[in-house]
Order: sequence, then structure tokens, then C-alpha cells
Amino acid sequence: MKASLCIDRHFTIGSVDKRIFGSFIEHLGRAVYGGIYDPGNPLSDERGFRKDVFELIRQIDVPVVRYPGGNFVSAYHWEDGVGPRSLRPKRLEPAWTAVESNEFGLNEFMDWTKAANTTPMMAVNLGTRGAEDAKNLLEYCNISGGTLYSDLRRSHGYQDPHNIRLWCLGNEMDGPWQMGHKTAGEYGRLAAETGRLMKMVDPDIELVACGSSNRNMSTFGYWEDQVLEQCYDQVDYLSLHTYYGNPQDNTPDFLACSADMDAFISSVISICDSVKARKRSKKQICLSFDEWNVWYHSKEQDKQLPRWVQCPPQLEDIYNFEDALLVGSMLITLLRHADRVKIACLAQLVNVIAPIMTDSTGAWAQTIFYPYMHASCLGRGTVLQTQIQSPCYESRYGDVPYLDAVTIENEEEETLTIFAVNKNLSEDIELTADFRQYEGYHVSRHIVMTHSDLKAVNTKKNPNEVIPADTGISSLENGILSSHLPSKSWNVIILKK
Repeated sequence: MKASLCIDRHFTIGSVDKRIFGSFIEHLGRAVYGGIYDPGNPLSDERGFRKDVFELIRQIDVPVVRYPGGNFVSAYHWEDGVGPRSLRPKRLEPAWTAVESNEFGLNEFMDWTKAANTTPMMAVNLGTRGAEDAKNLLEYCNISGGTLYSDLRRSHGYQDPHNIRLWCLGNEMDGPWQMGHKTAGEYGRLAAETGRLMKMVDPDIELVACGSSNRNMSTFGYWEDQVLEQCYDQVDYLSLHTYYGNPQDNTPDFLACSADMDAFISSVISICDSVKARKRSKKQICLSFDEWNVWYHSKEQDKQLPRWVQCPPQLEDIYNFEDALLVGSMLITLLRHADRVKIACLAQLVNVIAPIMTDSTGAWAQTIFYPYMHASCLGRGTVLQTQIQSPCYESRYGDVPYLDAVTIENEEEETLTIFAVNKNLSEDIELTADFRQYEGYHVSRHIVMTHSDLKAVNTKKNPNEVIPADTGISSLENGILSSHLPSKSWNVIILKK
């Protein structure tokens, strides 16, 4: 099968905001306890942070981590998780029917972000609480001292403010499952007042308003329009969430889900710009796709878990090779919208629908770890408009090209990086692209991840069953790139000057 890419160095989409490669830690399952935090374990440091998990996180170079939820945040009292641990209460956690010990809280998370070389994206509770609580939390985090909550932080041993710049105004408030679920009008008004109050305290923070929980919500479109009608002037980003699965074992349709993600993003951009035009505003709202991933493997087993216990093993999807292919295409989709998608969070980071898994004796990388790592570490720069000429196949989302690809130029490092997925399950793709505008470049690497078994997984006993290798076949002659993309494969082709 033959396919080609058409690019021009002068036709760009936009610069990649590194926060597009963010992730997410929620007080859910073993994400925190037994995941990033495991005191007493020989693999943990003196603060209880898992050192083996740090090693894997640093390989991904995660720029931002959303916390503490997720559904969890909608009934969370942040005060429960600060101060002496001996005084912190245990509480029922209704979102995930567990018990929260509050042993790990805000200050521990901030210590963890520094150790992990990342930055926080903090969410406030707009489910069971509201604007006043959000203001108090911001004061605790960002004011130097001399006030009630900033001095409370200092009494807890943190003399310097945390200086958190990015804040989520609640989580999935359109969802009937959400504690404190609201109508679009109710939430839009609350987000506007909360945002206004928070920016009175710290005018330099950035705020993310809740968009629809997914594109299939009955209120999708109406929700975005009405929320932004209320809070357009107070917020900087609108969120999107989506998860995909393959319970019917239809791999072609599953791999086509990135087309649905692309349409979701385009629709929300149109709504944002419609509200902008209606308001005659000069301000542009960008997008925060702060929950996305594959999620379906664990749903049946989670129904059997006991209620009201601490950190049960919830949402522990074991990812296979085809999941990694879709995650690669979803990363390509985010990059193709780099002009408007400025923040994105793979949900989540450790154990809970995550690229990293742990047990008490070690940590290992799941299949989806590798496209995420490649995109984060090699996908910084300017996204070029990448026109794909490829045969297509029919799917529930319409005709979808077998080839999914995007090209990023990094002028500082003088590299061009192509991320490509061959979605054809039986045929290789012979890819060509004209790079004659880039004189003096050569093929530096061609990384390939492929496997004969779409259901192959990585385990602790066999963590290298599905891994990438520098075995790709690519050449650049007289400015024309020729690459061989194996059937069902993730590819990273790097050209260097």
C-alpha cells in the first residue's frame, strides 16, 4: 500500500505547548497510595515517594499533572489533607465508594511535583462547595503570608507559597454522576463568580472551565455555549474529556476513534469562536483536553470490588498493543490541533488507567507508555500542516485513512519528527514525503513499535513484550523521504540537519 505526506515549512498549525503532554493523579484506587506514595516500602524515599515510579515518569518528561480529581474533587475538603497527619480525618469518598485516609494531601503533592520535575494543575471543589472555598485554597497556596490561610500554610512548614498557576473550576459538572451536578446555567454562573473571586486574589492564574464530559452527552454543544456565555471573560480554557474502548473486539472501528476525537475538538473550537463572535470579544478561548485515554478493560472486574475500603485496585486496565496504537493516534490528533489545544492530560499516570503499573516490589511500563513517551520527548516544536494521501477504510465514524500522521519542526534542535500510525492490520505502507525545503537533513532514527498479536500486553514478569525498537527502514535521497511502515505499527521518524 502506498501513501504520502504533503508538507510546506511555511504552512504551520502552531507551536506545541508542552503542557499538551500532561497527566493526571486522582485520589482513586492505587494511583496515590501504592502508586506514587508508598511509605515504608524499600523502593520509596524518606517521604514515601516511589523512586522506581519517578524513574519512569522522568522518561516521559511529564510537564503538568492534574490533581486531586476527577470525580473525587467534587466532595473534597482540602483542609482534611494538610497539617499534622495524626489530626487528619478519614472520610467516606462517595465518588468511588472508598475510604480516604487523607495521609497524602496538598503539601505532599506539591513536594511530589518538585521531585518528579513537573508542575501542578489544581482542581477546586465546585460540587459540594463553591467560590469561598476556592478563594481560601488559592490564598493558602499562593499568598506569601500575613493572612489566615497563608499563615496556616506557613504553620504547616511551608514558608514559601506554592505559586500554583493553573486551576480547574470543578470537574465534569454536566454529568449526572457528579456530586453537586449542575445545569449549564447554574455551573456557568458559579464558574464566573468563582473565577472572578480567584482572580481578585491572584490575577495571574489561568482558569479552566468544565466543558462536556464527552461528545455523546445529551447536553453537548448547548452546555459549552451556555457555560461560556456566563464565564467567557473570567476563564482561559474550556475542558474536554473522552475515553474509548473496544468491548466488541472490532479493531478497525476502535482505531478509528481518533477521528471522533478530532471531530470533538473541532466542534468545541467552533462553539468557543461562536461565543467570541456573539460577545464581540478579542479574547480567544483555548482548550484543555484534561482527561483522555483508553478505558474499558477493568469495568467488569470493578463491579466485584468491595465498598468503603481504602485504595481498592480500581480502574486497573491492562493495556494491549492495539490500545497503544490508538493512544498514538490520539496524540497525533492533539498535536494536529496545537493552535488551540494547549493543555492535555493522559488519565491517569500510575495504576489507574495508566501507562505505569506498580506492585509492592516494582514498577513497569504498559504498552501505551511508549507512544506517550515519544510524543512528549520528541514532539516539541512547531506543528506543520501535514496533508495525508492514503487509502481509507469504512468505520462507524466514516471513511478513515489507514495512515495517521503529523510532522513537527524543532528549529532549535534542527530536527523534523514524523509520528505515524499504520492502522492497516495486514498491509505495510510505503510512505513518501517531499522534504526538499529542508536542505542538509538526513534520517537520524526510525523507531517502530509493532507486534504480531494485537492483544499482547506487558507484565511485571515480561515487561518487554511490546516495546519500540530502532529498526525502522527509512531513507532520504535528494530531499525525498521513503519509509516502510509495517502493518499495525507506531512509527517515529526523525530527520536531523
